[in-house]
Amino acid sequence: MVMMSDNELRVRQLVEECVNANRPDVLASVVASDVRIHPATPGAVPDTEGIDELRVAFGRFHDAFPDLHITLDDLIAAGDRVAARWTATGTHRGELAGISATGRSVRWGGIDIYRLDQSMVVEWWRNDDFVGLMHQLA
Repeated sequence: MVMMSDNELRVRQLVEECVNANRPDVLASVVASDVRIHPATPGAVPDTEGIDELRVAFGRFHDAFPDLHITLDDLIAAGDRVAARWTATGTHRGELAGISATGRSVRWGGIDIYRLDQSMVVEWWRNDDFVGLMHQLA
């Protein structure tokens, strides 16, 4: 049996408790207050800075996909970094990027890299198939 590092466990906690359970109140126990998130999606908003902006972003996605679920396909840790390859599923029940609810079930994936300091996520690089998601909603 392979043991997970503390950093891998923290990223798993972020995904399972904050995202999948839709508990933004747990963010403060996993994410630094001055966290910086770098989106890789072309045309996306600039970097998200701070836990309050992250809570707002989480809220928008959960408004659009109330049943949002992330499956961690791979977690790889090295030093202060954790890479996560994931698959997301959900039903489009609210507005997202100007697209009204379609009721469609969607699936998309991505790879995120997290930098942790003292078991807290302090930086996060997002790279997901947002374009593929938008095609499913069009």
